[in-house]
Amino acid sequence: MTKSEQEPRPLREDVVGADDISRVDDEISRGAFKADWASLCAMEPPTWFADAKFGIFTHWGLYSVPAYNNEWYSRNMYIKGYPEFDHHVKTYGPQKEFGYKDFIPMFKAERFDPDQWLDLFRRAGARYYMPVAEHHDGFQMYRSDLSEWNAFDKGPHRDLIGELRRATLDQGLHFALSDHRAEHWWFMGHGQEFDSDVHQPMKRGDFYWPAMPEPDNQDLFSKPYPTKEYLDDWLLRVCEVIDAYRPELLYFDWWVQHEAFKPYLQRLAAYYYDRSVEWGAPTAICYKMDGMAWGSGIVDVERGGFANPTPFVWQTDTAIARNSWCHTTTLDHKSVAEILAALLDAVSKNGNLMLNIGPCADGSIDPEEEEMLESIGRWMDVNGEGIYGSRPWWIAQEGPTHPAEGSFADQTEAVFTPEDFRFTSASGAIYAYQLKPAADGRALIKAFAPRGKEGSVFQGIVRQVSQLGAGPVNYQLTDQGLAVQGLQDPVTTTAAGLPLGIRIDVE
Repeated sequence: MTKSEQEPRPLREDVVGADDISRVDDEISRGAFKADWASLCAMEPPTWFADAKFGIFTHWGLYSVPAYNNEWYSRNMYIKGYPEFDHHVKTYGPQKEFGYKDFIPMFKAERFDPDQWLDLFRRAGARYYMPVAEHHDGFQMYRSDLSEWNAFDKGPHRDLIGELRRATLDQGLHFALSDHRAEHWWFMGHGQEFDSDVHQPMKRGDFYWPAMPEPDNQDLFSKPYPTKEYLDDWLLRVCEVIDAYRPELLYFDWWVQHEAFKPYLQRLAAYYYDRSVEWGAPTAICYKMDGMAWGSGIVDVERGGFANPTPFVWQTDTAIARNSWCHTTTLDHKSVAEILAALLDAVSKNGNLMLNIGPCADGSIDPEEEEMLESIGRWMDVNGEGIYGSRPWWIAQEGPTHPAEGSFADQTEAVFTPEDFRFTSASGAIYAYQLKPAADGRALIKAFAPRGKEGSVFQGIVRQVSQLGAGPVNYQLTDQGLAVQGLQDPVTTTAAGLPLGIRIDVE
């Protein structure tokens, strides 16, 4: 597809440009939301988000070309002693002769078909989709007026984000965007520590600019602080994608938590939320833990979650592989059963799961990941009625296995038993998902034991018990709980041992 064949990029004629900082502030001054936390905490998450429960995330960019180790290749290839450094020299030559920028002509996206992607994501059961618009490496996956280092002007010469947005809406999904530009302040800085291609005069808009020394990137007060010039550029870049693509959710990685970003983050949030009022379409920013004031967006827990149900909606973003967010040749894929258990754990506690996959550099999707998504979709077709639009019950979980709370809790797979359940409520029924099906097709749900028994919380009347996808099953209320018999795997899939959904009709 040539540039002339693509639909016009902007949804507005007045997309911000390189000298539009004052216009951003003028927009905020006229809008309902102001650049302070008190005002921003008046936002309400979009109503569709609490019902959607499951989304797809993709990390796809220049780092998909070397496909080595993970999506931090652009940083690590410039650090002596790192595997990426040695791999790069051996495979492509010294960094001064072949730098990260030299992957751009190799990023052709020749097999990229956005309609095929989104058809797959919809079949997988996703209700929203979030691609990365710009990662830490600084390559924009969209048409930009702020830098020539983007996929429309270089590489595939396509507005990849624009094409994905159209395909997303065509499939009836909600469109979101992820922006990781903040970390670029220091992400390429190690290239200045030896003779590499990062040693060149750099100015605003250049690919590697500003390549500052990397601080302790977990320190919220680390120095050198980002300059006003850099922060202005960050603000305008994010406002540009807001204006041009109107994402319904906007996600930031962790470094916006740095002190220097706080006033800029407030301005950005006010601008975005004011735009949403103008569009008549509520939006929200997803942020890591305490990156923003509590209540000014949707909190996100990377690769983890909460121990108990929360009164607020939240999200966990996690990857289909344990060791990378992008496509590599050494992925450690999770099992479908593990992913579904993570989804059920989040949903039972008022959360959503956004599952990341890493497309290949040519735009194709790894066959193993495609089959995993197909398996998830077949399971969701049978079990989704207790997920979509559901809300937490009295309790979220029962059983001996409790995944660790907090971020990065997925580095070790939880081993569930037939006694482990996650609960939801929807349409007047209670849903109990047995995370590890028993070989004999039985389940004992202690939450339905008589009043006063250990684990009991239910005090109503059970009218019928059914297995999702299979119909009514035999059950008996005992002193130990609700005893169910005859459970079976109703999903034809290559993935074995997937959770079983039980619907309990009550009064």
